[in-house]
Parts: sequence; C-alpha cells; structure tokens
Amino acid sequence: MALNLLHANDRPGKYPQSWYAATATPGVHYPSLSGGVRADVCIVGAGYTGLSAALHLAETGRSVVLLDAQRVGFGASGRNGGQLGSGQRQDQEALEKMVGQQDATHLWALGEEAKDLVKSLIARHQIDCHLKPGVAWTAESARDVRHLHDYGYHLQDRYGYDQIEILDQDACHAMCPSPAYKGGILDHGAGHLHPLNFALGLARATTAAGAQIYERSEVFAIEDGPQVEVRTGEGTVRADHLILACNGYLGGLNEQVAARVMPINNFVAATEPLGDAAAQVLARDVAVADSKFVVNYFRLSHDKRLLFGGGESYGYRFPSDIAAKVRGPMSEIFPHLRDVKIDYAWGGTLGITMKRLPYLARVSPRILSASGYSGHGVGTATHAGRLMAEAVAGQSDGFNTMARIPTTPFPGGARMRSPLLVLAMTWFSLRDRLGI
Repeated sequence: MALNLLHANDRPGKYPQSWYAATATPGVHYPSLSGGVRADVCIVGAGYTGLSAALHLAETGRSVVLLDAQRVGFGASGRNGGQLGSGQRQDQEALEKMVGQQDATHLWALGEEAKDLVKSLIARHQIDCHLKPGVAWTAESARDVRHLHDYGYHLQDRYGYDQIEILDQDACHAMCPSPAYKGGILDHGAGHLHPLNFALGLARATTAAGAQIYERSEVFAIEDGPQVEVRTGEGTVRADHLILACNGYLGGLNEQVAARVMPINNFVAATEPLGDAAAQVLARDVAVADSKFVVNYFRLSHDKRLLFGGGESYGYRFPSDIAAKVRGPMSEIFPHLRDVKIDYAWGGTLGITMKRLPYLARVSPRILSASGYSGHGVGTATHAGRLMAEAVAGQSDGFNTMARIPTTPFPGGARMRSPLLVLAMTWFSLRDRLGI
C-alpha cells in the first residue's frame, strides 16, 4: 500500500507549529462531512490544486464539494518556501529535449499563465499574503554560474522573456552576501508570498463562490461508476466528476497516481528576527534557490526572520530535531548564523515525480488527478486546479498539454519507490558535496 502521511507527524486537525501558522490570518473552521450529499464535482484535497479547482468550478455555477482529511492548506500548500517560480520545475532546455520545441513553448506559456493566475487571484480576492517580486537562482561553482547565465540569455532569445537580471559574483554578493555563491540570475517576474495565507484566502473566495468545504473528512474509499461515490468516515458524496488533488498525501486512493508520485519530506526553519543584521543575509527583498540537486531555498519574512528550507527525508517520520536538520545546510550558506536562535522549525510532505514534472492525468472518464509538483507548486498547483476545472467543463487543451508530459512510474511501483529514491538522492547529495 502506498505511503499515507496524513497522520504520521501532525496532531489531527492542527496546523504544524510553523511561522506561517503563527502569523496566518485567522481562518474558518469548516465542518466535517456527515451524511450523504450530492454534487456536480467532488474534490479531494484542500490545498492549492483543490481550492483553485473548486473556486473556478463554483464560479461557473456548478455544485462543488471539497473534502480534506485535516484542514485547508494543511499539507505542502501551507508549509512550503513560498516561491512563485517561472516556467515549469524543469528548465526550458530540458523540456525542449523531452517534448520538442512546440510543446516546450506551450509549457512556458502555461507557466506564465500560472504566475499571472496567482497574482490575479490575490488581487481580485484581496488576499493578504505579502506577495513580493523576485526569485534568484544562485550557484556555487563557475560551471553552474555559466549555465545559469546561458539559460537567462536562452529565455530572452527564444522566449522573449525580459525579466532576467544576470548576476556576476559581485552583483550576487551585493544581493546575498553568502560566501558560498559565485553568481546567478534574478527573475523579476517570479515572486514570493506567505503560502498559508494564500491558501486560506483561496478558501474564503471558494466558499463565497458557493462551494462547500468539509475539513476533518478523510476519504477512505472511491467507487467509480455512472456516478462517482466518495466515502469518508461519516459521510458519502455522489458526484458526476471527481478531482484528486492530494499530492503527497494521496495514500492508496489511486494506484495509477501513487506509482508515479512519490511523497518526500522537506524542512523549513525560521530564525529569530534579525533586525538590521538581515542585510547580511539578503540586501534585496527577494527569494533565493540554489543550484544544488537537493535545493536550499530561503528568503526574509516581513518581520525580518530568515526562512530557510533545506534537507529532505523519505519515509513516514520527520526527524526528531527538525531545527538541527535545517541548521546544517543553513550554516553552510551563512556561517555567521551558525548559532542563531531558531524560533520555528517544521516539516512538510510534497509529491515528486521521476522527471520532476507534474503528473496530470484522466485516470478514468469521470476522474481527473493533478499532483507531483516537485517543489514548484505555488503556481503550478493553482494553475492545475483551473486546468482541471476547464477540463470538467469540456475545455481540455491546457490540461491535455500538461498530461502529455512523459511521466513514468517509479521502478517497482509504489512498493519499491522509496528505497530506490533514497539511493538516488544519496548519490545526488554526494555529488553536491563533492561539486561534481
């Protein structure tokens, strides 16, 4: 049976003790499902994907029931690094080789749509989530710096994207005074935000549009037929269409998706407020992600804390000392913060695929699924929700383009994917440390 991390590391119905939860706009406690209900569309998972799908479907007048085993934004949507990146998780050069120039161009356009969608939803629904522009990619080796610079020029020349600022070593250090980085690029068209507040704001917009949200309503069984029947512990939903929006928390609800989407754990820490010393971390209010395979990512919060993500694990349990897990890579990037006080440290589960690209699929005539955002979910997941809403309405062009991305099962399926991934990730982590 596939991993199910819904109950392994968190208290039922409680957000993790994260800086995001501590500073979130107070959200609504939605009821649990009890008894039988009927809907045009049932959605499982109240993260960005499910909330976006529910909102867009409700705005067309369809009746929508959205179920979550825990709380709105409980999973990766409320715990991530808050980076709204351009394009897809794989760069355009990789996509050109993988799917050809025509589909790569379409995927770039869909990535731009995803960013625009997030920004427009925030503006239209007045979601207070501290959206700011700018995400930098930084590199520790001269080879990686050259690759990032070449890629910036590639985006400009082939895609007409004029939002990239090329950073040599001096410009990079002026932006981020870490001794680890030798240069990079700064994407002014990307952005960063408070991820839990974005999810909670989407939930408010979704219910205002007429959708019904049920929390603490874990789905245990799905029966596909002329209608889809979705069963929770105390209720049942019958619907014409079902959308699976579970990402790393799918468990065993669908074997086809579970074989292609692997849950892994990632960790974030928030330091004490740094005050004026924040300029020794970032002199510009941008987010940063580096070129390591196991990416380090960070930014400053609006109260001048360093929010630093680093380290991964595979399996059910988070480490007993998450702060220590994150402090290691954080100290490599910022040695002067080796002894800084960490006020919050939390883990979260995301979904990855073999090729680090999302898996969108029509798993049956009435069931759609989107997941496996591989750390690029703020924009892509929100956009995938809209694409599935459009597909339910019969407009499938965007969904079909994403579904054409080749997504192979993990070797051995759901049973063997975890140990095999551990071996692969250990190798790539060693490569990062050796600089090869």
